[in-house]
Amino acid sequence: MYLQFHPWFAMEGHDELGLLGEGFDTSLLGRLRDDEYESRSGSENFDGGSGDEQDAGDDNSQKKKKKYHRHTPQQIQELEAFYKECPHPDEKQRADLSKRLNLESKQVKFWFQNRRTQMKTQQERHENMLLRQENEKLRAENSLMKEALANPICNNCGGPAIPGQISLEEHQARIENARLKDELNRICALSNKFLGRPLSSLASPIAIPGSNSGLELGIGRNGMGGSVNFGGMSLPMGLDVGDGAFSMSPAFSSMSGRSLMGLMGNEIQLERSMLIDLALNAMDELIKMAQPDTPLWIKNSDGRSEALNHEEYARMFSSYNSPKPAGYVTEVTRETGVVIVNSLALVDTLMDVDRWVEMFSTIVAGAVTVEVITGGMGGTRNGALQVMHAEMQMLSPLVPVRQLSFLRFCKMHGEGVWVVVDVAVDIDGNAEGNPLMNCRRLPSGCIVQDLANGFSKITWVEHSQYDESAIHQLYRPLVNSGIGFGAQRWIATLNRQCESLAILMSSPIPTDDPTAISEAGKRGVLKLAQCMLDYFCSGICASSMHKWEAIQNSNLIDDMRILVRKNVDDPAESPGIVLCASTSVWIPLSPQRVFDFLRDGRYRAEWDLLSTGEQMQEMIHIAKGQEHGNCVSIIRGVTTESSGLYLQESWSDASGAMIVYSAINGQSLNMVMSCGDSSFIPVRPSGFAILPDGNNGGGGSLLTIGLQMLQTGHQTAKLSIESVETVNNLMTCTIQKIKDALGVA
Repeated sequence: MYLQFHPWFAMEGHDELGLLGEGFDTSLLGRLRDDEYESRSGSENFDGGSGDEQDAGDDNSQKKKKKYHRHTPQQIQELEAFYKECPHPDEKQRADLSKRLNLESKQVKFWFQNRRTQMKTQQERHENMLLRQENEKLRAENSLMKEALANPICNNCGGPAIPGQISLEEHQARIENARLKDELNRICALSNKFLGRPLSSLASPIAIPGSNSGLELGIGRNGMGGSVNFGGMSLPMGLDVGDGAFSMSPAFSSMSGRSLMGLMGNEIQLERSMLIDLALNAMDELIKMAQPDTPLWIKNSDGRSEALNHEEYARMFSSYNSPKPAGYVTEVTRETGVVIVNSLALVDTLMDVDRWVEMFSTIVAGAVTVEVITGGMGGTRNGALQVMHAEMQMLSPLVPVRQLSFLRFCKMHGEGVWVVVDVAVDIDGNAEGNPLMNCRRLPSGCIVQDLANGFSKITWVEHSQYDESAIHQLYRPLVNSGIGFGAQRWIATLNRQCESLAILMSSPIPTDDPTAISEAGKRGVLKLAQCMLDYFCSGICASSMHKWEAIQNSNLIDDMRILVRKNVDDPAESPGIVLCASTSVWIPLSPQRVFDFLRDGRYRAEWDLLSTGEQMQEMIHIAKGQEHGNCVSIIRGVTTESSGLYLQESWSDASGAMIVYSAINGQSLNMVMSCGDSSFIPVRPSGFAILPDGNNGGGGSLLTIGLQMLQTGHQTAKLSIESVETVNNLMTCTIQKIKDALGVA
């Protein structure tokens, strides 16, 4: 099922959401006020005679006064709910509504007409207010420049200048003005792309540039915006770049236009305009690729999945994309799902780098915001544009971390409809020669549409080009299939995380059990479990965001990697060397079968060489999903209360599964459950990441095993000889025990 676009995406919505155009009926607002439309807000309809009938005479008009029919609250609620799904119902839909709501068909028709007109009026009023503000600002700046020209200042002495002394300045100003006009024309062409008409019609010509550069005028400084047509869809646009990282400080604004241009340089303006143009093209491409029933996608033989039509893609977007680097392959996926999150909350998460990393911690190894070009308009994320650097990971030492530098652009395209798009950008100037830049992100992202009851429909598109030679043969089918880094994994992770938040935020069920964990204790355990999961992922994937160093040893088993880092500043650990060993193997069983075996405490003694050799039981169970296996638990041996305690988190979804655990002592657990600071509690996580093997119909699993240990002292040489040998043997035996217990060779 694909995303059903909001009806405002249709062509007929262009006049309703755009700026006041040439064809706008200026008498409409007057008629609306005369009819007292604003007070009714589409909740009432009336019957009355036509205009000709009412002009026949006072007596006749009094007999045929308008009769208002006020809808009931239930009727209004039903109409509003249907309007959110379909603002333009057809005749059959209107008939169904009128029958269900006990209204006449024309009453339903008039209600929808009134509601659409109201939305149009509100949009136009907002746009007019922004344009008036911009016009007043330009007029004030023009007056200041005229005053400066009337009273020139001598550059040498600071006193009044004689007119004959500024002839050279005038000559230089004319040259500068000619250059700025050329730049303004180029920017106007770009602005016309989403304002819908030339910018020159919005402002008076300025002879000498002031504090507002041509770029700021061209793209709508301080919120001035318009409408852009993307592939037949009318979408409200506008970028408030005045509040971004490149906006001018008071010191700059007090200088003359010529001095300011000399300091900022034309390069900054050109770079920013190029980034904006790149973001607009990327959003255009993403929206077209997300359209249902488009020739860009071809159904696969299984009837469920789909593949990109590369010929059609090259025809539609040949002007946007350069050829891929030598040795790179293309990966394109699309997925649609319904998630328990509203559009505003999801957009805020995607645009906040820390919240984004936390939400997708198993996919995003780390990320930073390099530059904020604009933070959005009116206190929202609408029009936000920023440059980011991130590292994407798959939980295996056999798949390198993907280094990405990209633009992220967010835009609201209707009521409850948002689009967030990423596109690759080179912030270092030499990405081709950078060996870490092993992936290029083509326009990717998501379209979010609000549904009822706090749900959203999300269409996610992932499109990238990557160096296939860097990936181990065992994982190439998984990555090539799009499961490893594709849209399905993002949707599955988001769905699992949102379901977990919904469960944890729901009202607790009262209980008389004195051993039940309190809400504060539950939050402490969950926080510690999140730290444990982050530590585990960082040691598996060797992200540059973490300080790991690889150890080379010829005695290691095949495909095993050992990383070490010095632990000198962590208050939760004793000083020493943290060692992390990991490897991946293929198991000829389904991921669910392997997951169920490894998380079941009854079988733990069959593979855990460091346990006491007894069965484990759950002391505490904190659900994080509908499935029983999606949870955070405190487990211990069943024989004696003095058995060691383990903190364990486990989950599974459509993209794979994980089981991560760490030993924890009773004193630390009591401190966490009594709202103590969990940052001082040491965790040395071990565990498993389970992924499908990517072979169609193969049904196998790719099992990654990770183990972390602390070696006290600072002698790295001793660690590489003795500890590495111990870990090597431990990993080899664990893998063999798992295979034996599962009955596989």
